[in-house]
Amino acid sequence: MARIKDTSVEEVKAAADMVSVVSERTQLRKAGARYMGRCPFHEERTPSFSVNAVDKFYYCFGCGAKGDLITFVRETEQLDFAGAIEWLADRFNVQIEYEETSPQQDAQRRRRERLLEAAATFYERYLWDSQAGSLARDYLAGRGLREEVCREYRLGLALGGTTLTRKALERGFTREELVAAGLVNKRGNDYFFGRLLFPLADARGRVLGFQARKLREDDPLKAKYVNSPEGELFRKGNLLYGFDRARAAIAKQERAVVVEGNTDVLALSQAGIEPVVASMGTALTERQLKELGRLTKRVWLCFDGDAAGEAATLRGMELAFALGLDVRVVALPAGLDPADLAEGFEQRLARAESYLGYRVRLEIERADDRQEAFVRVREVLARFEESPERQDAIRYAADKLDLPKETQAGLAPRGAAPSTGRVSARLLEAGERLEQNALAGVAAHPTLVPVLAELGPEHFDGEQHRRLREQLVSGGEPDEELVGLVAELDARAASEGIDERTAEQLLLGLRARRIKRELGDADPARTMELQASLAKILAAVEDLAASQAFSR
Repeated sequence: MARIKDTSVEEVKAAADMVSVVSERTQLRKAGARYMGRCPFHEERTPSFSVNAVDKFYYCFGCGAKGDLITFVRETEQLDFAGAIEWLADRFNVQIEYEETSPQQDAQRRRRERLLEAAATFYERYLWDSQAGSLARDYLAGRGLREEVCREYRLGLALGGTTLTRKALERGFTREELVAAGLVNKRGNDYFFGRLLFPLADARGRVLGFQARKLREDDPLKAKYVNSPEGELFRKGNLLYGFDRARAAIAKQERAVVVEGNTDVLALSQAGIEPVVASMGTALTERQLKELGRLTKRVWLCFDGDAAGEAATLRGMELAFALGLDVRVVALPAGLDPADLAEGFEQRLARAESYLGYRVRLEIERADDRQEAFVRVREVLARFEESPERQDAIRYAADKLDLPKETQAGLAPRGAAPSTGRVSARLLEAGERLEQNALAGVAAHPTLVPVLAELGPEHFDGEQHRRLREQLVSGGEPDEELVGLVAELDARAASEGIDERTAEQLLLGLRARRIKRELGDADPARTMELQASLAKILAAVEDLAASQAFSR
């Protein structure tokens, strides 16, 4: 998919009215220089949702939802970045341009989208209206899939031969366009040859390609499933089957159920489980998980109960955990998939294992003996802080390995989990608040940027805070991952009344904190120098506080 030009993105941002967009989701009222309303992301009685109409930021003091105009559209409409820009462009009548494309290339891309949509409709009709479609219809009925759900997901049937080519040529498309879209081969024959087709769409429901299942033994393509050729529009690793239909349910229910196959999606959807998508037979990719992560932090993995399914679960689970998602695993009996167990599957979801519990069980099962299992489990547990799930995992491992009490302590030694250097939650929160408020003050009062520039990255513990410090000093635009933090600090500076003098005090506080830390490791000569510097900083803080009090 062609990338939208940065100039077009900026034109859309400038033209869009933040208050108008947000007001479609919640009623806003003017409150000084900002707008306030009830948060559209959680239920609340007292308005805590703050909107900066000028800089186009929002922040909820209740649930922590935050971001800019683009983030708001992405979260409320369940779109990716490009989709949100296109949505706003349509709404505010802005013509957008794409990178490295000419008007002719843009027209070709739009024609290819129309061609794929027309092909999906053509395949649908052939499945349901032709005599030749009876084999595929019998297969679906045999899997327990009703016509209603199959029509909802737009299943179709490829003909084989040249019928699709002839019909497309009659509608003004060219043979070259059919080949480029992955619909026919160079001889003009249907690429999929008599296969059951599952249209693969982006988050907005636009068909980008197909996955095709083998129905006949004489199929010239040997694989059970084949996909459209990778190209400008179709990238399998970027898509989740059924995501366009599931995204609203994922956002509403705050959970995503990820299965392996397309028929699993249909079966679970038919059974009333709506927030379900498929990875289409492979382990999840980072792109797919990030798409889910924009809608929910809770992900259930339900892959087939065989060795390949277990491996796919483990890879997806590790990646999801690394991205900060709350991962649950539904372990299935060997030889069965979610489609076989659709009825009552909600109970299986309720009994799902936590990521930690699954990992500990898997390490024990894979170990050759108790000693190896003990070492494996200890390594896994060391990555986690204390929690009820960690305690459950310890008890499970102790029971399975039949550990005496004196040995159980060695499985998860006291203090092992926090060995990454974490300080107590209260101290961490205080330090994080100091850094955030200092950055909020600088963002609200740009005259303090030179003062911030004097503080190096080492004055900030948080990686995001270091990046935001660099962005404020350099004067660049915040990247996508920093937008939410900028929005939160913008709202905090306004609500807490962080004026310029207060911001100076906060920056001095960061400098003082750094010196106090250096004092712990300094030699005697250096200690005296640091203590003198600290005294000057503390005196400056007192002077600012006194001046501020007097001005009131």
